Amino acid sequence: MLTRPFGKLGWSVSAIGLGTWNIGNQWGDIDEATAQATVHAALDRGVNLFDTAESYGIPQGLSEQRLGRALVGVRHEKVVVSKVGSWGRREGHVVPKSSVDLIRLCVHASLYRLRTDWIDVLLCHEGKLEDPGMYLEAFDRLKSDGLIRACGISTNNLDVLQRFNAHGQCDVLEIDYSLLNRKPEKEILPYCEQNGIAVLARGPLSKGLLSGGYSAQTVFTDTIRAKWHESEKEQNKLQKRLKAVATLESVLAGGEDLIDVALRFVMSHEAAPVAIPGAKSAAQARKNADAGRAVLSAEQCTRLLNSLE
Repeated sequence: MLTRPFGKLGWSVSAIGLGTWNIGNQWGDIDEATAQATVHAALDRGVNLFDTAESYGIPQGLSEQRLGRALVGVRHEKVVVSKVGSWGRREGHVVPKSSVDLIRLCVHASLYRLRTDWIDVLLCHEGKLEDPGMYLEAFDRLKSDGLIRACGISTNNLDVLQRFNAHGQCDVLEIDYSLLNRKPEKEILPYCEQNGIAVLARGPLSKGLLSGGYSAQTVFTDTIRAKWHESEKEQNKLQKRLKAVATLESVLAGGEDLIDVALRFVMSHEAAPVAIPGAKSAAQARKNADAGRAVLSAEQCTRLLNSLE
């Protein structure tokens, strides 16, 4: 597993992390033993960064709980990233973040579920946030209390990131970035490079599409991807992405694997993103982690991008 410094924080982190949204039943039911095996497989392959959020799981918080149980005994050696800001949103009853103490309340609950005394990176989970003041004040308080080590935001919007980082307080950005979504390359990733902001690339396999094996006839039934079939517009977007995946597969050189190539593409950007693919089994976790052994050459990246033009 390749490692890299984590932005201005300088921490040595694995180039591939594990996203734990998938072990919380929103991507299809998995049992406790499978969830534990998934995390342990990632650990065995050298993964040392794990991403979660207070709201991940059915019931909410299940992903944090399962990750906390899986890291017992090794927690102090790993980097745990969690997010605050979305508890209750799915039910239309989001816990308001209108005071520092309400944010602290949610973070203390995450600490309990994660079975830990601190969170390495705490991210604001409101991607369209207008005023970050309350979060920043709360994060400063949590840092001074020793409950978090670093902070940042999960957003795809440059203006939101810039407001959050107006005084250099953003350590980490989490953003949707993959071969099928290269929008961050235009402005956000260069901004992160210039400001020493570490990058976590969520969706590096485009919610599984870049793992291959899907066709125009595929019908997704999990609670996340079933939404792709709810309207003609979303269905058309899905078909366009599937066509792009088929094109990528057609240009792979002998011996190249689509998952390896997709994850390594994300890892290869100059901003040194850490890819955080999700997994629902030990086999998937091992496969994803093994992609972290190498990055792509400039020639490989050019060939892939030319095929998508």
